Amino acid sequence: MTQTSTDTTTEGTARIPRIALVGVHGFGERHLDNLGRLSANGALELVAVADPRPPADETLGPEVKVFASLDELLAAGTAPDVVIISTPIQTHAPLAIAALNAGAHVYLEKPPVASMAQFEEVLAAAASAGRLVQVGFQSLGSEALPAIEALVASGEIGDIRGISATGLWLRSKAYFKRSRWAGKRSLNGTDVVDGVATNALAHAVATGLRLAGARTVADVESVETDLYRANDTESDDTSVVRVRTTAGFDGNTASGGGSTVLTCALTLCAPVQSAPSVTLYGTLGQLTLFYTEDRLELTSPQGTRTETFGRTDLLENLLAARTEQDLLSPLSGSGAYVSVLETIRTADSPQPISPEFITWEGEGDSAHPVVHGIESMIRRAALGQATFAELGAPWTSSGEPILDSDSALHIKGTPVATLQDGSRIRPTSSPRPYLHPVRTLAGTVVTDHIPEDHVWHLGAGVALQDVDGTNFWGGRTYTRDAGAYIWRKDHGRIVTESAEHSDGHRREQLSWLGPDHTPVLREQREWRWAAVGTSTWKLTLDFTLESATGQPVLLGSPGSNGRPQGGYGGFFWRLPKVGDATIWTPDGRGEDAVHGTVAPWLAWSGTFDAGTANAAQVTGDTGLGHPATLVFLASPQAPDPWFVRHSGYPGVGLSLAWDAPVTTEPGHPVHRTVTVLVTDGFLATQDIEQLITTLGEPA
Repeated sequence: MTQTSTDTTTEGTARIPRIALVGVHGFGERHLDNLGRLSANGALELVAVADPRPPADETLGPEVKVFASLDELLAAGTAPDVVIISTPIQTHAPLAIAALNAGAHVYLEKPPVASMAQFEEVLAAAASAGRLVQVGFQSLGSEALPAIEALVASGEIGDIRGISATGLWLRSKAYFKRSRWAGKRSLNGTDVVDGVATNALAHAVATGLRLAGARTVADVESVETDLYRANDTESDDTSVVRVRTTAGFDGNTASGGGSTVLTCALTLCAPVQSAPSVTLYGTLGQLTLFYTEDRLELTSPQGTRTETFGRTDLLENLLAARTEQDLLSPLSGSGAYVSVLETIRTADSPQPISPEFITWEGEGDSAHPVVHGIESMIRRAALGQATFAELGAPWTSSGEPILDSDSALHIKGTPVATLQDGSRIRPTSSPRPYLHPVRTLAGTVVTDHIPEDHVWHLGAGVALQDVDGTNFWGGRTYTRDAGAYIWRKDHGRIVTESAEHSDGHRREQLSWLGPDHTPVLREQREWRWAAVGTSTWKLTLDFTLESATGQPVLLGSPGSNGRPQGGYGGFFWRLPKVGDATIWTPDGRGEDAVHGTVAPWLAWSGTFDAGTANAAQVTGDTGLGHPATLVFLASPQAPDPWFVRHSGYPGVGLSLAWDAPVTTEPGHPVHRTVTVLVTDGFLATQDIEQLITTLGEPA
């Protein structure tokens, strides 16, 4: 049976617990302040401190003994009831075990250990000694956490679709010079595992895990890492960690309802520092906890409201606890967090971010790096449950053109597009194959994917929002009954069954699977690509959709379900940010004039801010202004209207079911062909029509 932290004398009267602090500098100074507060209230007695560097004179009262080490403190017979350990990461485990073996309860600063093996050793020592170990994740003492659990259980924000933890901090060169272990993965062969997710913003990870219902090692199904560094360190300072739990979130613990995904997108290289947060995304709204402020923001159909909560001090909680179940942040409840730490510890070293994607601000030791476009990348990673590599951040390896792969489209050795299989796209974005990035021959990127505004928009490809009630587009579904977009558990996925890839041609057999993985459609898709002169190339997409159910299948859209002018679905091309965009057909100019019309071609020209393969700036705030023109040729099989968006987001599609569904029956498939001319520079109408005539296409 675990003993209480507050012992009693032989006469049975309670005595004030005796506290020892190991590590009085750095975060130890905050512990000294808290100990002073609690001591003044008569809640405890600080009897000793240990640090190779003694505290400044007059920092402590004369009754507090000072030692150079915990070993000396314990050998002197001070017999503390609780030992607080606020020392370098690599010393946590051995010091905790020593304190436990001496009969003390332990308050262990975060991260509690530097490896899974150490975690198990400290757990075993605590069990053997019958003592408690509290981990210093102060945010877990927030009264906002049970409030969030109650709000989720009430159904106010609907079902949980995912959780994100985000942090945009900045740290200077001085931060990494503050100690020998700062910024190190190991020191003299000993694990340290300092880093943005394991130390600086560890509270974001720990709070996100707690709200995802993940406490123990068994609560974690998988951990994926995407680690980078802008500083001259060993450890990561700009990373995404994606955790999948073994079960779903029900308001208290993970249970029964499918796994939850927690995406932690964190950096120490932001242009300005902002309050880190954890967000729960629901089908009816969302909850965001700014955990350093204990401030909760709830957004629902009823509006937005904010509430600030109190916080229980973890040392006071430890002193009052009688069993481990009473602790707000017990070591055993850090198993999920240690699983994340262990994955980072054993991962490859963080990739350095090339200097061309970094701007240094400030002078001397006050200088700090800013990764270009990092604010947007953090938001996109959180919303899309995606890593930086999956987003195609140019400072990742995926930001470079793929030169020799069956998934790459080349023209005379120049990579012009990459086929993504979509397997890592979040389920509510309807995973599917698509092309991204698509580039001009000069390297200007003319597609986007997983953008902030609609994270389910995926490059260039085929998607439909209503296939016999299944959403193969992603995001919310527009229904006639609701007269609005709503989140439903209706998302399907498109998987590649087979593919034949050769120079200039790719043939694929695809299966459209419903939420229960039952095939709904079979698709035969062909991509063809070829150069057209020195500055233009042609991409042709040919797709055939056939029922896989043996029955007629209705292909619909928001437009066919009652949303005016919302008939998107079929072929769709999501563009990146475009400056000075001009959109026109032979008969009209501008979004309003061409949207919903039938025309043989539609052109979009402007300056594309995503830049070239070697550009120093990327998605974010600064555009490069690379001129390009895209010419979309209508399908010869049917007069599908053009779907065009510019004011809200840049996108072009050919509407398969503009205002009425289309039926595909066994033996009678739906067939469409779309051709896109991708050109460097600006084209005029005359240039376009001459180019089309040269290709032998009907103008």
